[in-house]
Amino acid sequence: MRILVIGAAGGMASGTIRDLLSTRSRHVESIVAADMEESRLGNLQAGLGDPRVQILILDVRDGGALRRALADADVCINAVPTFAGHQMAIFQACLETRRTYVDYGGMGSFTVQQKGHHAEWQAAGVSAVLGLGSDPGISNMLCKAVADRLERIDRINLYWAAKKFGPDSPVLVPPYNINTVLAEYANPSMQFFGGGLTEVPPQFGQETLELPDPWGRTEFMCTQHSEPLTVPFSKGIAEKGIREFTWKLHLPAREHEAWVALVKSGFGEFNDPIVVNGVDVLPGDFLGILIRRNIARHAARIPETKSFEITLAIGEGQRNGQPCTVNCARLGAPNDLYAGYVDAATSMGLSIGLQLLGDTPAKPGVWAPEEVFEPAAFFMELERREFRIVHGLPVKRFLPGVAALTADG
Repeated sequence: MRILVIGAAGGMASGTIRDLLSTRSRHVESIVAADMEESRLGNLQAGLGDPRVQILILDVRDGGALRRALADADVCINAVPTFAGHQMAIFQACLETRRTYVDYGGMGSFTVQQKGHHAEWQAAGVSAVLGLGSDPGISNMLCKAVADRLERIDRINLYWAAKKFGPDSPVLVPPYNINTVLAEYANPSMQFFGGGLTEVPPQFGQETLELPDPWGRTEFMCTQHSEPLTVPFSKGIAEKGIREFTWKLHLPAREHEAWVALVKSGFGEFNDPIVVNGVDVLPGDFLGILIRRNIARHAARIPETKSFEITLAIGEGQRNGQPCTVNCARLGAPNDLYAGYVDAATSMGLSIGLQLLGDTPAKPGVWAPEEVFEPAAFFMELERREFRIVHGLPVKRFLPGVAALTADG
C-alpha cells in the first residue's frame, strides 16, 4: 500500500505511522506524511528514520494540491481534527480520485453525512471506513463481539474510562484533541433509545459501574460520539431487535472537573468567534495555544503517572431462549511498547484496520468498522500489541432507581 496521511504531524497520526512501520505491520510500501507544519513534519521524519517515509507540505484547502497528492496513493488516512472543518472535503476528494479512505471518526455529525454517500462509493467501486481508532474503532469491535453472542439484543451499552495513579498534576494535559474534549462536555449527543435515535443534553445519563481493580467504582456520562449512529443499524445487530444503545465516558476526576469548569466558562462554544482587541478569536484556538504554552513552560512540574484504560461493551438480550447478559472489554495498562505515543490504542487501532483492509478484497461503499471487520482478527492484532481482550469481566451496574445488575459474561 502507498499511504497518504493528511494531518500527519498530529499525535494520533504520528503514532499510526510508527505502528505501520513497525515489525507488527504488513502491506506498507510507502507513506507520505502530509501537513502544513513543515518543522513538525521534519522532526517526524527524522525521528522515524525509515526510508519509506516522505514528507509533503499540504494545505487541504487547496483542492488541486490535495488531488495531486491522492493521485500517488492507494489509501488516504484523514487525521485532520474533526472540528477543523475539512472532513467532507477530504472524503469527497477520495471519492473523486477513487482512493480508499479511512479516518479516526466524525464525532457523529460528519459520520451521518459520510454514510449518506454510501451508494456513490459503491458505484465508484471504492471503500471508505469511518471511525477507525480506539473509540470509535476498537469499541465497535467489542460491540460486534457482544452482539454475536446474543440471539436477541435488547440493549448494548458502551463505556470508556481512564484512571491515573500518581500525584495530581498542577498542569492540565488534554487526553486528546482539545476541541473534541470540549465537544464531549458541551454538546448534546445522539443516543439510541426505544429503537431510534434521541438527542440528549450534555453530560446526560450519569451512571455508576463497579469495575475490577484498578478502576473500582466509576461514574460515566453520555457524550457526543459516532458509535450510536452506526452500531444499532449494522447488519447482525439491527435485525436482532436492539432497542437501546448508549456511549458513555469517564475521565479522571480532576480532569473531569477542569473540563466542566471550562465549559461553564464559555469554552464549550469553541468555534464561535469572540472579538479581542478588534480581532476575531476562536475560543478553542485560544485555549489550545494557552494550554500548549502552559505545558511547555511547566513541563518539569508534570508528575509521572501510570494510566489504565478500559473500553467495555455490555449486551443484554437472549441466548438459547433465556435472558442473558454478556460483555467484552479491551484493557490497557502501562507498557514500554506505548512509550512516545499520545494514545497508543487510537493510533494502533487505525493501523490494524488498514492492515486488515489489505488482507482482503475491497468492499466498495461507506462502512463503519463493525460492518467490515471480524472481531477475532482485530482482537488478535490488539493482543500482538499487548492489549488485553476479556470476555465476561466482573461488572456491577448501578442504574438510577434500580438495584445493582451484574454483567456476568
